[in-house]
Amino acid sequence: MIDLAASFDAQFSLLTPFLIYLITALVIFAETGILLGFFLPGDSILFSAGLVTATRHDTNIAILVVSIFIAAFLGDQVGYVLGRTIGRPYLEKKTSARIQRMVVRSERFYGHSGWWAVVTARFFPWVRCFVPPIAGAAKMNYYKFLSANALGALLWGVGITLAGFYSARFPWVKSSSYAIAAFFITASLISATWHYTSLRFHQRDTN
Repeated sequence: MIDLAASFDAQFSLLTPFLIYLITALVIFAETGILLGFFLPGDSILFSAGLVTATRHDTNIAILVVSIFIAAFLGDQVGYVLGRTIGRPYLEKKTSARIQRMVVRSERFYGHSGWWAVVTARFFPWVRCFVPPIAGAAKMNYYKFLSANALGALLWGVGITLAGFYSARFPWVKSSSYAIAAFFITASLISATWHYTSLRFHQRDTN
């Protein structure tokens, strides 16, 4: 395990601070702003980025959390706009009574509980990817979504990153930071792939 941790440290330490900021921000934006990014390990990326930043002298936690906040905030904004400008017109063209009932229920839900739904969805993988476009399609009040988006990006994006950053105060965590980061990211990817595969098999069996 010690040799494995050392090998991870040697490989990941070659990343420049700019690449750490950029890769983290791009992953967070893609997971929250692009529907195809639902499988990305956002939570693990945030924690790992904070952890790695704490072990390096050339990276700045302030720059990291600001870039993460902006990426998370813009990601949800893009999702909302796509739902409002593309998703809603598409649904309005459908004459199915079932779809129209779903639209009415969504509007009622986001009008009543949408603010908290947007905030808390950040902490649930997969869900955080789909809530913004659904909120947009349901025509949730834009300013309510804006404030909920900002708070969610702060609590989730900045909060988990700082948790990783301060966890490096434990000596054994700090000495194996890259190995721990790689483990969490790999485990998240495997979990996402497994859930996606299970869902596909379930859909195939029910058809």
